[in-house]
Amino acid sequence: MPSLNQFRSATLAAALSAIITAGFFGTAAAAEELRIGTQYKLMTLDPQYADLSENDSLLSQIYERLVYQDEHLNPQPGLAVSWRRLSPTQWEFKLRDNVRFHDGSPFTAQDVIYSIERVRDFLKTPSGGFQSYVQMIKSVTSPDPLTVVIETTGEAPALPLSLTSIFIMPHKEKGFVTTDELNSGAAPVGTGPYKFQSWQSGEVLKLVRNENYWGGMPAWTAVTFRVIESPAARVAALTTGDIDVADYIPARDVDGLKQRGLHVESAAAARSNFLQFDVGREDAPGLTDKSGAPIKNPLRDKRVRQALTMATDRDLIVDRILLGYGTAAAQIFPSGLPGTSSKLTVTPPDYDGAKKLLAEAGFPNGFNVVVAGPTGRYPGDGESLQSIAQNWARIGVSVQPVVAPFSVFATKRANGDYPIWYGGCSGEAVTLCLDGMLASPDTKLGMGSLNYGNYKNPAFDGMLAKAETIDEGPQRNEALAHATELVMADYPMLPLYHFHLIVGYGHKVSSFSVHPRGWTTAMQAAPAKE
Repeated sequence: MPSLNQFRSATLAAALSAIITAGFFGTAAAAEELRIGTQYKLMTLDPQYADLSENDSLLSQIYERLVYQDEHLNPQPGLAVSWRRLSPTQWEFKLRDNVRFHDGSPFTAQDVIYSIERVRDFLKTPSGGFQSYVQMIKSVTSPDPLTVVIETTGEAPALPLSLTSIFIMPHKEKGFVTTDELNSGAAPVGTGPYKFQSWQSGEVLKLVRNENYWGGMPAWTAVTFRVIESPAARVAALTTGDIDVADYIPARDVDGLKQRGLHVESAAAARSNFLQFDVGREDAPGLTDKSGAPIKNPLRDKRVRQALTMATDRDLIVDRILLGYGTAAAQIFPSGLPGTSSKLTVTPPDYDGAKKLLAEAGFPNGFNVVVAGPTGRYPGDGESLQSIAQNWARIGVSVQPVVAPFSVFATKRANGDYPIWYGGCSGEAVTLCLDGMLASPDTKLGMGSLNYGNYKNPAFDGMLAKAETIDEGPQRNEALAHATELVMADYPMLPLYHFHLIVGYGHKVSSFSVHPRGWTTAMQAAPAKE
């Protein structure tokens, strides 16, 4: 991955090139509506409230960020045309000129200051918010309307990457707009290529083209997102022509779509899906001995976590459930991406070794456990739990799989209703998942926001903190890899697989650029020419 230094002098031409590639610009023949069937259910019109893929993906068409990422996760100019480090704790961002919000007001440094301070100081969000991206920011000032200087509390060599997650909102002269106000029905106002038209929560989001977009005329006159949570229903809607694009296509449906003359694109996701363990509580729900009597939490014992990992056939999940559209996982991001370790590899199941570890931990006959997850949110989510249950039965661990729609599952997970659960993490850099999932929870530092199992490892915390003070490049990547090796040897979670993102589209669309972040936007769809 090129270093940030290579992008500090990035130009407008580079930005526009990236936008054209993503299908922003349309033709006269493309002056029509794009209909997208998505699994993503928009939960709020506040772009800074919850850092969830559904919100980030859908609202990225209305709001924009200072810095973007290309398909290789390299930083590219967005509302900032360039950035440079003035000192170990100071960054300067030069802003794009002649950008206007949807209400006609000009974009200036005051909007950047307002947006960062709103996230850092005002919003009180549930776990998984955006505070971790700006927690290190001490102050934001503007020497002129198109320049922002950010002072950090310590060295923040990855600050531009952090800002790829912060949407810029128009500033208010007095006070900050509340989430309730944004959800009350007033149209959201951003600088993006599409304007808000209407929203039926959990059903439909409608957008219209921003005729005055700074990047040129967007490709589609209107865009309608239909929430279709069932993968089978999305495939059916694409097959019948009710929608033009369907995201998160199951691998089993790829051949059928191709046989019907429809098109499919796929790309590896910068993410992993995994099982997380409750290691914080001595008494956790959903854990009993073989007779059904409650037991003290065995997941607090490393040997138990290691045994469950050894008994999981990850290659089988990839081959049988994902049909090859994925790779078995041994760490957070796929090996080869910045900050990952080439030493962490997936090994075949060792059931005898796993049984021996369970016996050493005091569970020679195994135990009963609830394993929960969403259904239809990620490729292979519900099916993988069934496969894992069969694996673990071979070492005496009886699994009760519990699946539910993501909104229900997420609420119960946050409430601590499960001892083991299926999850996923993605982001612009592996550090975000390491910080969120495996670092010890610390609200002041913005760490552990996704660490629902309350895992704590001071040695790992120290190595991670040190690695994150190093400038982008080989030395930083090596330090992150060493920290990952240390923490994965403690088995705080069980990486399952890195799935491939699969998108299907019909004849109205000529191509769809699948992004490793897993977002689904109108900008990724290029219209077919007449």
